[in-house]
Amino acid sequence: MNDSPKTKIIAIDDDPTGCQTVHSCLLLTRWDVETLVEALNDESPLFFVLSNTRGLDAVQAAAVTREICVNLRAALDRLAGDGQSIRPLIVSRSDSTLRGHYPVETDVIAEKLGPFDAHFLVPAFFEGGRITRDGVHYLLVDGRPVPVNETEFARDSVFGYRHAFLPDYVAEKTGGRIRADQVERFGLDDVRGEIGARLLSLNGNRCCVVDAERQADLDGFARQVLAAVGEGKRFLFRSAASLLTAFTALPPQPVAARSMSAYVRGGRPGVVLVGSHVAKSSRQLQTLIETTDVVPVEIDLEHLVQDEAGLFDTIIDRLETAQHENRHLVLYTSRGERQFPTTAERLAFGERVSGFLVRIVQNLSRETGFLISKGGITSNDTLSRGLALRTARVLGQILPGCPVVRCPADHPRLPELPVVIFPGNVGDDASLAEICRILTLRG
Repeated sequence: MNDSPKTKIIAIDDDPTGCQTVHSCLLLTRWDVETLVEALNDESPLFFVLSNTRGLDAVQAAAVTREICVNLRAALDRLAGDGQSIRPLIVSRSDSTLRGHYPVETDVIAEKLGPFDAHFLVPAFFEGGRITRDGVHYLLVDGRPVPVNETEFARDSVFGYRHAFLPDYVAEKTGGRIRADQVERFGLDDVRGEIGARLLSLNGNRCCVVDAERQADLDGFARQVLAAVGEGKRFLFRSAASLLTAFTALPPQPVAARSMSAYVRGGRPGVVLVGSHVAKSSRQLQTLIETTDVVPVEIDLEHLVQDEAGLFDTIIDRLETAQHENRHLVLYTSRGERQFPTTAERLAFGERVSGFLVRIVQNLSRETGFLISKGGITSNDTLSRGLALRTARVLGQILPGCPVVRCPADHPRLPELPVVIFPGNVGDDASLAEICRILTLRG
């Protein structure tokens, strides 16, 4: 029996974009015990369980997170019974602009996989221009730090918030259960210095927030966290993607971004699917249409409400025509965020749209060369339902924050199809067009 436990980083990811700084790891769209055992035995130091809870209401999010945790506990117990000692490091991976079901998910994880000595909020994501300084979380806009509560993300109809100062954000989201003055702050001077003794002193699931302006800040923080974990401390993390980079310390990705066109099936044209409706995505879509010869096709949501079957037939016909003409095609939902009387109605309509996009993916031409999926929820549905993948391995990043996965060779419709997961809130206005250009390079 091996008495030295192996640390495995397990990211329970509320949409499939948390892998946007890593490579060579597994994404799981299922979380039955057998699949979790397979991932725990995988050679990569981390894996992601794609819960997609950002697309659910709070009750559903709690239920899904609870099921994942219960099955993960069973998988760990099974391996322990076989003599494999694994020390799990749990990360509740969520949005770098503070949207998501906090504290719902961390509360459930603490209930089922705790107790923890502390839970840390670490929302910095450098590839996307998100930094935390003096406890305030910022989005860099044209190089200028803007507090995230002053951005469009804070006005999200489901996950809106008022505060960018993280202790106040915690108090707001916990309804005062955790007061701002109870939140322990790790500032830039702290994470750039020695915090080992302080980490070892934490207990009682203390809420902590962490500053970071560059990757080196989180690298030093992660190194000391892992040392404390090695001494028996149990920590939980609510973070964006850059902390995972620090925990894993992976070498450079094996496939260079500019070489990703080698994965395009037969050099054939591809499909871009844009479900994200944030302003950044709309600007990227516009640039793609204006600067490339892609065929634009709008998924008119009013048409969807009135005649879903007719709209579906029309879109499939446009897809087939573009394929025959050797043209790339971009499908995009009507721009802007629709308003609904209640959150429940908004989520229900989102489910209807998601189901429609899934049907489109399920009916893509077998000759499709590549697929770009724009938006977190859209991408999760594409992988788990549209392509029906149980697991997928991340090849690497085609642009910073934009991972590429590939269907397995035995996929029944689209073997070895490369799929770009493009988060809604990442990149500049030209990024979507740039990815299309990379995928159409020859040689």
